[in-house]
Amino acid sequence: MTVGQLAGVARAALGPGRSPVAVERLRGGSKKGVYRLLLDDGGTAVVYLWAASENYWPAVATATEDDHADPFSHASGLGLFLAAHRRLSALGVRTPRLLLADRTHAHHPADLAVVEDVPGESLEAFLERDPGSAAPVLARLAGTLRLMRQQTAPAFGKTALIDNGGVSLGSSCEQLVLDRALADLAEAADRDPRLAAVRDRVEAELHARAAEVRPRSEYALVHGELGPDHVLVDRQGQPVLIDIEGLMFFDPEWEHVFLRLRFAEHYHHLRAEGLDPRRLAFYDLAMSLSLVAGPLRLLDGDFPDRAFMLAVVEHNLARVLAALPPDQPANA
Repeated sequence: MTVGQLAGVARAALGPGRSPVAVERLRGGSKKGVYRLLLDDGGTAVVYLWAASENYWPAVATATEDDHADPFSHASGLGLFLAAHRRLSALGVRTPRLLLADRTHAHHPADLAVVEDVPGESLEAFLERDPGSAAPVLARLAGTLRLMRQQTAPAFGKTALIDNGGVSLGSSCEQLVLDRALADLAEAADRDPRLAAVRDRVEAELHARAAEVRPRSEYALVHGELGPDHVLVDRQGQPVLIDIEGLMFFDPEWEHVFLRLRFAEHYHHLRAEGLDPRRLAFYDLAMSLSLVAGPLRLLDGDFPDRAFMLAVVEHNLARVLAALPPDQPANA
């Protein structure tokens, strides 16, 4: 994106007296473009663009992107963003302030939002730079997650769907996770011979862990993909949630399996009481399979940071293999 392409967007969001003098593409974002506007008065703002040209996922992977009835369909789009922003703002959960939302394409040929550019850094950068000082921020993030977990609903699914009285596909969270994990296993095994060699054992382990899970009828509000790269830290040390389009009512164990993976040695700050260990064990294996199949699928496109995605595949494939019980002799 250039200054000329986003000048009209800036005027609509910030007023005619402020003009961009430069545009910076920000790191991250595999489904939308994220750009910082540098303004003539020294201010800044951030633009989200949901355009096909900004989506690195292959077309076959995004065919059901607008099927909000599937909780695991791609969490991308202005509608999902706005529903999540409304829900979190009503709770008092800090997210970047919304300055403009436009799906009319009056200012640019794509759905877009302009939001506050939160001064500070990502929690990921904070943890790398000064992990010893991160405890207060992590404690505040734990409080945010606790507040979200206290928001419950009798149905699971994306907030954009649930808030409009919609009904998600699937009979339960655990059945959805099992179906998705089996599909991820099949797809990844076709791409990696190491997984193909143990496919039957992984499938049996998935079914065994799923069988241990007991039914549930209440679901909590979860971010859906909350790593330290999806949290900003403002100048007051407050955590600010971004990439919120995946917000949904679901099992909190699904969120915490991801938190445990992404926060690693810092996860103890975020650990929650009352989580079901059987769901955690089942979702842990399913999540690892998702983080093998998903990156391999993404690499079918032109995603630029290929080395990073391959590292994600290798790490999670190792976790899948380590989760398997010892192979039994054929005559056992």
